[in-house]
Amino acid sequence: MRNVFRSARSAPVALAALGVVATLAISACGSGSGSSSGSSSAAAGAATSGGSASFALPPDATPNWIFPIATPAHLASYNATIQSQMWLPLYGYDTNAGTLAYDPAISAAEQPVYSNDDTTVTITLRDLTWSNGKKLTSRDVQFWYNLATANKSQWGAYSPGQIPDDIKSFTIVNSSTFRLQLTHSYNPGWFTANQLSMITPLPQAAWDTEGGAVGNYDQTTAGAKKVFSYLAGASGSINSYDSSPLWKVTDGPFSLKSWNNDGTVVLAKSASYHSAEAAKLDSVTFEPFTSDQAEFDSLRSGSVDYGYIPISDLSQEKLLEDEGYKIEPWVGWAVSYLPYNFNNPTMGAVFKQLYVRQALQTAVDQKTIVNGIWDGEATAGYGPVPQVPVSPYLSSTQEKNPYPFNLANAKSLLTSHGWTVPSSGTATCTKPGTAAGECGAGVAAGTKLAFTVISESGSTETTNMMEELQSTFSKIGATLSVKQAPLNTVLNDSSICKPAQASCSWQLSFFGTQGSWYFPAYPSGESLFLTNAGVNLGSYSDPQADKLIQETNTSGSASAMQAYSAYLAQNLPVIWVPNPDYQVSAIKNTLGGVVQNPLATMNPQQWYLNS
Repeated sequence: MRNVFRSARSAPVALAALGVVATLAISACGSGSGSSSGSSSAAAGAATSGGSASFALPPDATPNWIFPIATPAHLASYNATIQSQMWLPLYGYDTNAGTLAYDPAISAAEQPVYSNDDTTVTITLRDLTWSNGKKLTSRDVQFWYNLATANKSQWGAYSPGQIPDDIKSFTIVNSSTFRLQLTHSYNPGWFTANQLSMITPLPQAAWDTEGGAVGNYDQTTAGAKKVFSYLAGASGSINSYDSSPLWKVTDGPFSLKSWNNDGTVVLAKSASYHSAEAAKLDSVTFEPFTSDQAEFDSLRSGSVDYGYIPISDLSQEKLLEDEGYKIEPWVGWAVSYLPYNFNNPTMGAVFKQLYVRQALQTAVDQKTIVNGIWDGEATAGYGPVPQVPVSPYLSSTQEKNPYPFNLANAKSLLTSHGWTVPSSGTATCTKPGTAAGECGAGVAAGTKLAFTVISESGSTETTNMMEELQSTFSKIGATLSVKQAPLNTVLNDSSICKPAQASCSWQLSFFGTQGSWYFPAYPSGESLFLTNAGVNLGSYSDPQADKLIQETNTSGSASAMQAYSAYLAQNLPVIWVPNPDYQVSAIKNTLGGVVQNPLATMNPQQWYLNS
């Protein structure tokens, strides 16, 4: 038995590495009313063509970026889902075959071919056509590569040394084939799942513009910067999405019908996507909600085809089933956490003390949060690798929890390092200095252990979890203040920063109501915890962590991931908290073809209405 607190509704999933692609093998031994995260919601009845379906977005989460190269504040999974339906990624992964693996139906390319000791990758594109009638070509992939290379500092998913840095050269072999020469020999499973999957071919003949005529501007660094600035600027103007000719050139199964400022997005079946995997529905609507209660009211009225049950309303499952919904938990390949801002001018020096992070982690009562707040629809999390599904990447150190809940131990860590902890109130550093028993480098006398978290709003469970953390932290002298805001605001206000910048005022952040970070098939941490990584929001930097992360990228051995898992579970770059199920879905029995991908992506092109 594994040392995690499991939901009785969640079916277990196992992960294995097969060939060059990491895959999730779905177990058939589910329990309770739910089925596994890879199962289909298709009900009895024949599939029909046409019709429409609606999907409920998370509370206070609104799609806000259309350009497939996202800036740091626009990395939410629903943005990526919408983009992938209009512009196919080079490689897409789903569980349609029962394992999480490459799916050609949602990809722009055939399987890559590795050679020369895995330093050369040759890729052939599928036969696809842009909506303007032009063929998808190698030049369209090169266009993405040139934009990403010249503007990597603005690309939210960029990490130094990773794509595009790990590509030495890009060579067009012919109109449908190109070759990448890599800087090193890489683990093919990692490189395909975590690097090549980040590439989205872009319509060069329509988008290679600085605002005037279309040309080949991307072929110089200066030109690529101007093109990116123009496209990112257009993506920042949501009001113009519907009318802009830019976003009408697509190669995916859907095109954009409308995108409103309130977050409502309607995709229409593409008239130019002539493929065996063409969309079956005429349209799909992504509907935003201000709170989970507002979403649930809409669900009960039957106006949403694919929604979610708030944890506080799980007792009404039977009511929804009687009204024609299937209830199916969506278990994610994810971790949840609160990043520290190590560059915050007030608390950064405190957060850099490992004993402080150990004390705070030891004061997190994960069992109470899982069972008392998430009603069992979450998994306790102790480190950087998902605790579930089962995988060879999880170390025994992380699995067994190096910092179990113990308030006495947490308090002792502070008092033994120069802090005075009153019976009530906030702990104070009374022994500054760097010697044993003192507060540590940069922590001045009189420093209070008081800090603020900016937390995602709209979820009762998230609010309750913040209150639980406030309570347990207060018992060791740590005063936590909570400021709530919509998800997009939290992401924007938790930006990577330098101490002198005004944007560095944030101290802790939480954006994990549906999981903080969903991994690609290979759960390495180069985007999250590598020094200067694009999503390393708190500016965590540790040479040993960097070394271990680099080893996960080059070695195909599970031991490299286990070493990384163990170190980050102990070194605590963030506060680890339970990872909730992505959601407990309620899907109308009339909607078929739904497969809930552990990566938190969706393929509406495969949905259909039952006759």
